[in-house]
Amino acid sequence: MANSANCATPSAKPPSRRKGNGDVEVDEILGQVLRSAVWERLDMLTELAKRADAPSLLSVARSELPRLTEGWRSMLTAHEPDAKGNCPTCSSRWRQQKAPCSVWRAAYEHLVAGGLAPQHTTRRKAEGGTRKSRRLTASAR
Repeated sequence: MANSANCATPSAKPPSRRKGNGDVEVDEILGQVLRSAVWERLDMLTELAKRADAPSLLSVARSELPRLTEGWRSMLTAHEPDAKGNCPTCSSRWRQQKAPCSVWRAAYEHLVAGGLAPQHTTRRKAEGGTRKSRRLTASAR
């Protein structure tokens, strides 16, 4: 005989945990944990890229680059346009998102247009400084 305590009805509310003065869904907590772990991992990789010695950096690159490229591939596959040219992940029932969606645009910007290395020149430096400094320079001429 099945234990009735283990049987959940399909319409049952998902478990929640009390937090402050409201309910917090378990899915919300899991989402927070996942997001936090991803941000921490990205921060750790950024620090390694900035501060690690060459042999350590090479070791990290060999282990992490395949994981990162596979992650990008997985995400981009989920955002491949359908037969109508819409992103199935970004589209909703009421609003279709034409390709390329923001995920594909970000991929292009970070992986192709920006190159593989981070840009150290800011837009302001590339344009010759701030608007104020350009005005001062122009008025001095």
